Amino acid sequence: MKNHGCGQASILTDAEYSRLRRQLKTQKYKLLLDLAWYTGERWGAIVQLQVSDAYNSDGSPRDTITFRSSTRKRRPDGSRETRQVPVHSVLSESLASYTPPGDSVWLFPSRDGEKSMTWRNAYDILQRACEKAGFAAKGISTHSTRRSFITKLHRNGTSVYTIKKITGHRDFKALERYIDVDVDQIKGAIATL
Repeated sequence: MKNHGCGQASILTDAEYSRLRRQLKTQKYKLLLDLAWYTGERWGAIVQLQVSDAYNSDGSPRDTITFRSSTRKRRPDGSRETRQVPVHSVLSESLASYTPPGDSVWLFPSRDGEKSMTWRNAYDILQRACEKAGFAAKGISTHSTRRSFITKLHRNGTSVYTIKKITGHRDFKALERYIDVDVDQIKGAIATL
């Protein structure tokens, strides 16, 4: 829901994320948002997670989330890579609060349980939550969580080399489009001279 389909998805603050999360009524949808917020993965890969990608055989949350190469976006050369992301403590709590459906391999199954939820369905859930939170005009899309994740890491002092490794970007040119640099950061950089 970028402004008239133009520009980049908005960056969310921690407070906006919390406000948005409060609009989601089920633990399933809260977990969907939490996975996007704490892994920085694209929603298309998140909705295709299998239970075994996030949970051990005893039902406990894994220490890492595995995003299979077959579910991730293709690079310009056509290749895809499996990505594993360490589980943040808050995400671990969210995973522990959710009971995966026992009759499906999918973490977020479709209604019949045969397939995963679609990206479109997840997008609609996010947009309804945005409207309820009063963010309809903010330009939030499913890509907002990925941009927020990367920008937040950068603002917290994580090197772009480490961010590149975490996100699976192959080059810095692709990564730099995700990093939002605000006026205060620019002023702060100039002040160090």
